[in-house]
Amino acid sequence: MSHPSINERVMMIKSDRDEISRLIEEYKPFIASVVEKYVGRRVEYGVDDELSIAMIAFNEAIQKYDIEKGNFLSFARNVIKNRLIDYYRRERKNVENLVYIGQNEEGHEECEQEIGVEESIKKHMEEEISEYRRLEILEIKKELAKWGLAFSDVAKSSPKQEGTRRIYLQVIDYIMSSPEILNTIKQKKYLPVEKIEKGTKISRKKIERGRNYIIAAVIILSGDYKYIKDFIKWR
Repeated sequence: MSHPSINERVMMIKSDRDEISRLIEEYKPFIASVVEKYVGRRVEYGVDDELSIAMIAFNEAIQKYDIEKGNFLSFARNVIKNRLIDYYRRERKNVENLVYIGQNEEGHEECEQEIGVEESIKKHMEEEISEYRRLEILEIKKELAKWGLAFSDVAKSSPKQEGTRRIYLQVIDYIMSSPEILNTIKQKKYLPVEKIEKGTKISRKKIERGRNYIIAAVIILSGDYKYIKDFIKWR
């Protein structure tokens, strides 16, 4: 009798706390390896807060995993990294508070030490976010290729005037609020211009002119591209 894959196993145990605990215990080495790669040093259970955060993130990944989205361990790795980034963001805020206290209570020397820690955390976060953004760009490039598009095509279609940009945003908002049209676009790789024209009262010509820009925006806004969404100013 064949054993279920990790993907199948996760889908089967979502509501079984004992099995979830067993799986987390079994995958402690994997969790530690993800953390160590992220922080760039050896970590130890019961000592490093990052491991506790990662175990909670692994449990979160189990609850949120959908087998249709691909490999569970890849999904769990991303969830762990995202939670660690959130952790370092919180730590950065704490450090900023410590800097303020140091300036007012402990003098210049301690303040300099805290600033050094703050700068280290900031640099680490920026490097990690930059890498995640790069990976997301590669994924978006693959999605655009399914439409026969490249980033250069999107650039050519980008609005040059504020009025045109507002029109494109109106089309994008309409698509994002229309599950049927959004599903058609994602599943069939087809932009239903006639339906969009009817729903927005925007002419076919204007929609077609912004086609590539609109498609790229919908791909990004409807996909799991956390860092690109934060980076691009749509409004």
